[in-house]
Amino acid sequence: MTLNERLLAIQAALHIDEARVRVAALAELTADPHLWDNPTEATALTSEQARLTQLLRRFDDIASVVADDPGEAEELVGDDLAILEREALLSGKYDRADAIISLYAGAGGTDAADWASMLLRMYQRYVERSRDVADAAVVPRSNWKAELVELSPAEEAGIKSATVIVSGDYAYGLLKTEAGVHRLVRQSPFNAKGLRQTSFALVDVIPKIVSNNDVPINEKELRIDVYRSSGNGGQSVNTTDSAVRITHLPSGIVVAIQNERSQLQNKARAMEILRSKLAILAENERASETAAVRGDVSKNEWGSQIRSYVMHPYKLVKDHRTDVETSDVAGVLDGDLNRFIGPQLEKMTNNKQ
Repeated sequence: MTLNERLLAIQAALHIDEARVRVAALAELTADPHLWDNPTEATALTSEQARLTQLLRRFDDIASVVADDPGEAEELVGDDLAILEREALLSGKYDRADAIISLYAGAGGTDAADWASMLLRMYQRYVERSRDVADAAVVPRSNWKAELVELSPAEEAGIKSATVIVSGDYAYGLLKTEAGVHRLVRQSPFNAKGLRQTSFALVDVIPKIVSNNDVPINEKELRIDVYRSSGNGGQSVNTTDSAVRITHLPSGIVVAIQNERSQLQNKARAMEILRSKLAILAENERASETAAVRGDVSKNEWGSQIRSYVMHPYKLVKDHRTDVETSDVAGVLDGDLNRFIGPQLEKMTNNKQ
């Protein structure tokens, strides 16, 4: 592609023309002398204005160089153009949002529960590695944080389920590529004969949606159960019925939170996640394209995996969607996921075009 063709592709993907219209509208809104009567709305508007203004400035600077000096443009703005192209991969409606990752042990018994806990650590390490500039995938992740808000231990080892909220720029945009079934093949540490065991775990990823007033929740449609927290102790944890499980009866969505110290805090966090899930459900129903918003969520069993992690009789991690593979299983399980995220983002973007 020529530089002009690349610019046109970026212009379409990042909605540059719409951004110009929006910036003009924001200029009028932020000039209102009563803007800061509502600090929350004012902060959101001014932040959006700053972000879009910066985007337009970067795009226009590159376009100006390409128009004025096409012969030298590649050398002058090639790196800046490549950065915009990477950002264009993350131009979805919710891509800049925080991500809510839910993990569930699938087929495989104790090995599956242990596998789910290994995946939990893998994503926690991916967030920790974000502080390393050299580890940036597509866009920098230096401000990322992970908060474990729910963990249900399994009877013998590992976990039945866990929920982690990853906050930071483009958290959902990058992590949405991880949604699906993950398959592990290894010699089982829970089998006396050390036989090879295949285990499955489901990873579900949705954006954390802050503004969802169009999805009201009727309290009469909720079943709220309280119970004693399990897992690591702490002040008030494991000693009171502070954990909360909310079931939205019409949809069947269940959200359980137990890591906060009080029942009220756990209920507030559970409602926050429930609202995000219901907002995405409503969006899927309107758009009739679930995969475009939250990735494909398949059966948690053989034949539906998006990625396989083989530790015996050889070492290999292979993504079945992009055919990207590596023998560095230990590195991947330590959070080195960039080699898979980039190619899958490109594939998802190409499929939408």
